[in-house]
Amino acid sequence: MSDNHDASGVPTTGHVWDDDLGDLTNQPPKWWMLGLAASAIWCVIYFIYYPSIPVSNANNYFHGLGGWTAITEMEADKSDVDKVRGKYEDKLKDMTPAAILADSELTEYVTRSGKVLFGDNCAACHGTNGVGTADKQGFMAPILRDDEWQYGGKIGDIYTTITGGRQGVMTAHKGVLTDPQIDDVAKYIMAMKAAGKDKADADPTVAAGKAVFASSDCTACHGADAKGIPAMGSKNLTDSICRFDCSIEGVTRTITFGVNAGPDARAAVMPSFQAAGKLSDAELKKLAVYVYKFGGGQPDAPAASPVANSAAK
Repeated sequence: MSDNHDASGVPTTGHVWDDDLGDLTNQPPKWWMLGLAASAIWCVIYFIYYPSIPVSNANNYFHGLGGWTAITEMEADKSDVDKVRGKYEDKLKDMTPAAILADSELTEYVTRSGKVLFGDNCAACHGTNGVGTADKQGFMAPILRDDEWQYGGKIGDIYTTITGGRQGVMTAHKGVLTDPQIDDVAKYIMAMKAAGKDKADADPTVAAGKAVFASSDCTACHGADAKGIPAMGSKNLTDSICRFDCSIEGVTRTITFGVNAGPDARAAVMPSFQAAGKLSDAELKKLAVYVYKFGGGQPDAPAASPVANSAAK
């Protein structure tokens, strides 16, 4: 083999390894070279057409001959989406949340579009899927997927809660009841949560707590049946669901320091989204329907008219 040729006489670069392997000097196929040239030309055209060439002035940039911007493209896409949504959005403006629920097509639309609204405005407190949240202090945003509704779970109640907000109120009983009385009431409440009110009432071990519950202001807020009063937002004490800490220590603390009653009290405040002015009335309706469709909403009579009354607007 002569220099710079392999055994078959084909020209090589002269680089040989493993005794008999050499780099050939064959040119790439013509189609490949044409593709390379076309790619280079395309890159030049792209850089000139789009705003991709950096300039030294930090307050300015090369806009490109095509005048394209991401914002323009986004607005065009948004316009297309708005055209599709338009027929639904126009209907929502004059409908109550109950009327929206009565319309299966609108309910489907609102359930899908409400997901983004919930994620942006509600998920930080209530969790991505309405599962509630709790921190190390015991503060908890309520679960929205169960059938426990302190202020009522009908669609109108949920809409009112979202628009106007809620602020829990419970008296701090420290100084009103003695420590033994608070302990007795806490044990009685725990017994109701574990076995129901009838069994707790018949349990002699919590009779002292039952007596304190009946003779104090507990029944005025939670009702004689201890199931709570939605108009007051008082808790149902006969089920296994707890607004805060469900341990005996947690219940005792809530009774002792109350809710929104001082620095040591439980915090339970939901802001008014209507007062905040961030969301339109149609968006507030969407949120109400979306929360209702989590599955825990309480049934309501079908809306008689799809037109919202002036108070709901």
